Amino acid sequence: MNHKTMGIIFICISAFLYGIRYLTAVIAGIYSPRMFEDLLSDYGKGPWIFSIISLILGILCIIVPIIRKWLKDDLNKIKHNWEEIDQPDNADRSP
Repeated sequence: MNHKTMGIIFICISAFLYGIRYLTAVIAGIYSPRMFEDLLSDYGKGPWIFSIISLILGILCIIVPIIRKWLKDDLNKIKHNWEEIDQPDNADRSP
């Protein structure tokens, strides 16, 4: 699976979990007229915590391969330049 696709899936899961916490509190609030903050605290911070974890994973899935490719290109340039400098000069050798 492509890293960008996997990152987008994690971000979508994060948005779903974030929204489902509020949706659950709203549905529960229909039958009991309490403050919305009290209803959110009844359902805990589990979906919110998993939402943040999923969001971080999604962002990392998108950014890490880009950074890895960027570093690999830079290291290849350094290696190529080092090999050019390190080549022995045939003109400086004495027979």
